[in-house]
Amino acid sequence: MEFDVLGWPADEPTLRLDWQRFAYAGKFVMSNTGKAVARDDGDVVGAVSFNADRTDDSVGWLRYVTVREDYRGRGIGPRLCAFATDRLHERFPTVHIAVNNPFAYHALHKAGFGWTGDRTGLAELVLAHPAPADADYRAGLRAYRERDLADEEAAFVAEKLDAGAPDPREPPA
Repeated sequence: MEFDVLGWPADEPTLRLDWQRFAYAGKFVMSNTGKAVARDDGDVVGAVSFNADRTDDSVGWLRYVTVREDYRGRGIGPRLCAFATDRLHERFPTVHIAVNNPFAYHALHKAGFGWTGDRTGLAELVLAHPAPADADYRAGLRAYRERDLADEEAAFVAEKLDAGAPDPREPPA
């Protein structure tokens, strides 16, 4: 697996992804965010977009993360986010991402993020890297239980609450 930054927001990079194989494919055509990708044998199998916070120049944001449908479940998302976060830390002391489901929450924890205790207006949990010292993995999962979850999500939350926090992965080289 290879990881690469295609460009920063000022470079106006665009990326065309197959909308049938990637969630959020349309978000990567826009040129106002930076883009990083994961490749397998030269083929893009994951992508993340990023930019600076509009009001705090010490914060960078990961915006959209997508992994090709046939590559999901292999840990590519957390590894790609860890790679992009490393690059963002070259410019920003803190990196945030807002997640709207327990699967993304768990994956980003593996990338070294922790819940800040904040939520966006869209009911997303705001995660930070480095993780806040008082970040509580289980508290974030419990926040999802307040929602009307699909059966698969509810089972996932219950399983992860019982198992506890996963160890964050080493970022890719």
